[in-house]
Amino acid sequence: MASPNGGDDFESSLLSFEKLDRASPDLWPEQLPGVAEFAASCKNPITNSPPKWMAELESEDIEMLKELGSLTTANLMEKVKGLQNLAYQLGLEELGVLSYIQLSCCTPKT
Repeated sequence: MASPNGGDDFESSLLSFEKLDRASPDLWPEQLPGVAEFAASCKNPITNSPPKWMAELESEDIEMLKELGSLTTANLMEKVKGLQNLAYQLGLEELGVLSYIQLSCCTPKT
């Protein structure tokens, strides 16, 4: 602990007035790959061509994105729960089919 009359001297001794060159990729490497490229593409938002990620989308996909984007948080969570339930039901159905196939292949035929 610093003494009451020397506290300001201690805190001022901790200050650094060094100028850091943040443009150097060696000193400040890109932490997340692709972020710099994405940021550069966002600088000019007015373009005639769609972004790379949107080029592979079909019109049905775009409509689904618009529909999901218009949902409230509660409605979106309900939609996600419905998809989880659907995936669970599909898994149960596949399990039944695979069990049937396994039993029909492994049981001796009389």
